[in-house]
Order: sequence, then C-alpha cells, then structure tokens
Amino acid sequence: MASADSRIAVYTGSFDPITLGHLNVIERSAKLVDRLIVGVGVNLAKEPLFKTEERVELVQRVTVGVKNLDVRAFSGLAVNFVRSCGAHVMIRGIRPLTDLDAEMTMVLANRALDAGVETVFLMADTKYAHVSSSLIKQIAPLASDAELACFVPPEVVAALRKKLGA
Repeated sequence: MASADSRIAVYTGSFDPITLGHLNVIERSAKLVDRLIVGVGVNLAKEPLFKTEERVELVQRVTVGVKNLDVRAFSGLAVNFVRSCGAHVMIRGIRPLTDLDAEMTMVLANRALDAGVETVFLMADTKYAHVSSSLIKQIAPLASDAELACFVPPEVVAALRKKLGA
C-alpha cells in the first residue's frame, strides 16, 4: 500500500497494441515516481484489434522488469480513473507535435473535470516518434517479424501474428 506522501502517476492509453514508444514512456515514467499505474482503457472512437484483457496481459508481459508498476483496465473518463487510483498526476506520451493539439484539448477538459489532477507530457524518444498502434495495425499483415520488431516488443509480434492468423 502506498503511503500518503507517495508519488503515484497514471499513464493511460488504449495500447492496442503496446508499442516500443509506449514502453519507452512507461520505463521513463516509472523512474520519476514511486508507483506508476498503466491504465488500459477503451477508446470508443476506435475498433480494437485486441480485447481489453489481452491488452492488459500484453502490457504486463512486456513490463515485467518494471518493479513499481501496476497495470489495470478501466472504462470511462481517464481523469476519473486517475483519481480512483489515488493519484494526482496523469502521464501522457507525445509523439510528433501534431499530437500536442489533441492532448492540450484533453488537458483543458480534464482540468475542468478535476483541477487537482496535473498532466505531465513525456516526449517519445526520437526513434519512436513515428510509431503508433494504428501504424502497427496497418503494416502488420505485410511486414516481417524483424520489421515489426522495430516498432513493438517481441511478445507483441507473436500476439499480432496469432491475432491476424499470419
């Protein structure tokens, strides 16, 4: 159990599937806080490739070495999930600057919903700035395992192959 002065942060996303960019943000975020909770959410605007339970399990498998990490599924507003975790900090990963516009809109909405939750942006490392789950889903049927491994952990390559029957 976390003490009252623990630094807890929550990193939310759909992680469909988790990419090396996500993993990079998770590993770096975990170094900044006492406890990091990864919230695997439902994005109503997208049709998921993996079920929520599968996404949670994939995140758990690829983050096994991160000791101060907890992975949980959630539905509803991310800001409410952050509060339900006892946190006051939400981590958001940023890729290209085009992400910033949508993220700023979300920050303002979250602040209106709960002014006590702060959002911290972490830029993805340059080598992952172009990687997105949407890109992975587009190229997975055509790319080799070695090519996919440039974008996702090996466990995800195997899961994509199984899911896509390729």
